[in-house]
Amino acid sequence: KMKSIEGNFNNPDVNDLLNKHFIELRSVSPAGSTHVLDIAGLKDNTIKFWSLWENNEIIGCGALKFLEKGHGEFKSIRVADNFRKKGIGEKIINHLILEAKKLNIDKLSVETGAGNFFQPARKLFNKFGFKECPPFAHYKEDPNSCYYTLKI
Repeated sequence: KMKSIEGNFNNPDVNDLLNKHFIELRSVSPAGSTHVLDIAGLKDNTIKFWSLWENNEIIGCGALKFLEKGHGEFKSIRVADNFRKKGIGEKIINHLILEAKKLNIDKLSVETGAGNFFQPARKLFNKFGFKECPPFAHYKEDPNSCYYTLKI
């Protein structure tokens, strides 16, 4: 059974997953086109972060950043390495959509990379009905970025 824990940054497994995420995304994104948040960045009060667990093993994580009223942004969606290709990305997105609804968010947006590395992420957002959109919030037009949005 899956459980989610909010915050929990001090947990070594959460820490490890987020550090891997940060380092890997930095390595595949050109300078100036990296929008991944480190742990300090995720502790911002405009962001809610959850780690997801199955049988006391971390399976992934995701965060919601509050933009303007009713508008949220997905951040830090990551599947733990041992759990890739098992539909966990969908579980994370379902969890974030559920939490967004509880928080009266009716529009979700996300920025992801345009390169091959990010193809699984783009495919996943399309599967949920996200549509390509212009840059939102602080983002600018960037050939290395893709922007998506979804009304929920």
